[in-house]
Amino acid sequence: MLSTLFHIPARIGSGAEALPLFGWGIVLAAWALLGGAWFALVAWRQGLRGAATALGIPLLIGAAMILWGLPALDDGQGVPVRGYGMMLLLAAGAGTWLSIVRGRALGFDADTILALGMEVFLWGLVGARLFYVLEYHEQFFDTGLLAAIPRVLNIAGGGLVVFGSLPTAAAAAWFFARRRGLPILRLADCIAPGLLVGLAIGRVGCFLNGCCYGGLCDLPWAVSFPAQSPPWIDQVDQGLLPAPAPGAAAAWSLPVHPAQLYAAIDAALLAVVAVLFTPLARRDGEVFAVVLTLHPISRMLLEVIRVDEPPALGTPLSISQLVSIVLLAAAAALWWWIGRQPPGAPRPAGGGAAGL
Repeated sequence: MLSTLFHIPARIGSGAEALPLFGWGIVLAAWALLGGAWFALVAWRQGLRGAATALGIPLLIGAAMILWGLPALDDGQGVPVRGYGMMLLLAAGAGTWLSIVRGRALGFDADTILALGMEVFLWGLVGARLFYVLEYHEQFFDTGLLAAIPRVLNIAGGGLVVFGSLPTAAAAAWFFARRRGLPILRLADCIAPGLLVGLAIGRVGCFLNGCCYGGLCDLPWAVSFPAQSPPWIDQVDQGLLPAPAPGAAAAWSLPVHPAQLYAAIDAALLAVVAVLFTPLARRDGEVFAVVLTLHPISRMLLEVIRVDEPPALGTPLSISQLVSIVLLAAAAALWWWIGRQPPGAPRPAGGGAAGL
């Protein structure tokens, strides 16, 4: 577990001449400069309206985070760079790169995938965070609404529910495809493996943060987490570990399943399956349908190992298992609809971009 990697100072320099890094500071100026250059490049290629449609909302959301979100995270030592947040950024970069490579074979240019990736990533974060905040609202609003705002905005500190990102990310992708007149199912086929790669890297962030943990385990690869980590707190609350005496060093948690790493391996394997299945697909949407079928099944099985989510809605199933059932029903409906469409041209096979 490595929750905090390092701190970024809130100001550069010292004394009266120190310059703010966040808020109305250096990062916002850099964002405006780079974002303006990117906007100008896209406007030159696609026209002013196309650039505004593709980049307007993501650039504004990024500016808002720099202005208000990052300053709210300052803990006195600066803005902490969390292992979880760093993995999220790596996940977004890796997933977008794979989607760009696949897009070359499926008829989507890099600018389109970059713009889509930014929108899907940002709106997916919003949905995943809202889902987490609603599910664990007592952790955020126990001291009032104003005090809860910095906690809610502290996404880099951990606390996302992957399934919560699906409605907002799917809606963002659908609106994006509709605005640009793109085939939504082919676009879904293009980005599906990239989403899984991002999920695999993101689960490593969960491991660094200590969330999404598994139950007690005596296998050779079992892991223990330090005091004050989510598994440790859970075990103390259940009486599995004694509460430490004031001033005494606390023991680490009892060994548990590294469920986060199981999920990372699972997502990586599913990404490989989706890539290998691409040249076999004969209709748009089949690659995405394979992902939509297999991922809920594996998630339901992984939830048996995890112990961080209680049963929901009066059932013995967790909220993620219930959502998985809904997704399987959606996958069945999608397969039925795809089967009624005429087969298209065979997908490219071989190496290079086509092979991915």
